[in-house]
Amino acid sequence: MEQIATSMGGYLSGHPELKYIFFGGKGGVGKTALAGATALWLAAEGKRTLLASTNPVHSLSGLLAQSVFGAATPVSGAPSLWACEIDTKETIEKSKKEIREKIQWFLKFADIGAKADDFVESATMNPAFEESAMFENMVDLMLKDEYDVYVFDTAPTANARRLLGMSKVYSLWVDKMLKSRQEARTLREMLSFTKKKEEDPLLTYLLQFRERMGRARERLTDAEKTAFFFVTLPEALPIAVISRFIGWFHDFGIPVGGVIVNMLLDRQALGDDAPEFVLNRVQMQEEHMKTVWEKFAGSVRAIVPLFDQEVRGVAMLHEAGRALFSEPRNSQ
Repeated sequence: MEQIATSMGGYLSGHPELKYIFFGGKGGVGKTALAGATALWLAAEGKRTLLASTNPVHSLSGLLAQSVFGAATPVSGAPSLWACEIDTKETIEKSKKEIREKIQWFLKFADIGAKADDFVESATMNPAFEESAMFENMVDLMLKDEYDVYVFDTAPTANARRLLGMSKVYSLWVDKMLKSRQEARTLREMLSFTKKKEEDPLLTYLLQFRERMGRARERLTDAEKTAFFFVTLPEALPIAVISRFIGWFHDFGIPVGGVIVNMLLDRQALGDDAPEFVLNRVQMQEEHMKTVWEKFAGSVRAIVPLFDQEVRGVAMLHEAGRALFSEPRNSQ
């Protein structure tokens, strides 16, 4: 029989400085419910906790049965817990305004008589623009440092990987931009008749941006402060997805906290008189659990059962939390 070496509770106890906890996995595996259960458990421990969704298709309001869209909102019946579905619309508009101002300044700097609107449109029509806005909002939350713990419910794994990987991608991009900007500035000064130093808002912005990304990346790659937990069902496709993505997260330097198996059917609770359909599902899950133990040996933190009702609302989140943080429950 396989054993859980370090439980979810054991992992958190072993990382007392943990501040940024992410949940991800294939769509439909229960990421939001387990992120909510974890946030509630931490809040009950007395930690000022923010549960935030970076998934463009938010479901925290549905999970908590109250609107938490756009701003950190106290969760009813859960002292010390706030929740927020990040609204990117305001950030997108703010970014468009900043980009317009920078492009206008650059066109004037280069003596180019063109309107900025076309350039702004091209820049903001980038399909990753909304994703970038989401990352900016997430970094804002992290750097404001208003909570003891942040629990993030992320989009399905591919989006989460791109989102968190942006700290590295941005750092590489801004270094190149800074080099080009400094070269252009040096050349302009050499060709200029005046020795008067000009203000360079673009260079100032890039330097501030690099400093901000550096702080975010430092936190996201600190194994004592950050952990990403992958949620899977005992089924082939979710297991295959996280098998691929765990390696990619390591490539970005983002610490992986472990794997949580969700919605496992309990053969003993069902008994031998359960319908054949159910017993077939149990057998299927037992086969896939062998793969889980084989692929994620030493990284399985918890096995959460399939409940007889939907995990929604504070009462059910407490029950899910008890299963998630109970001491090791071993499987076949």
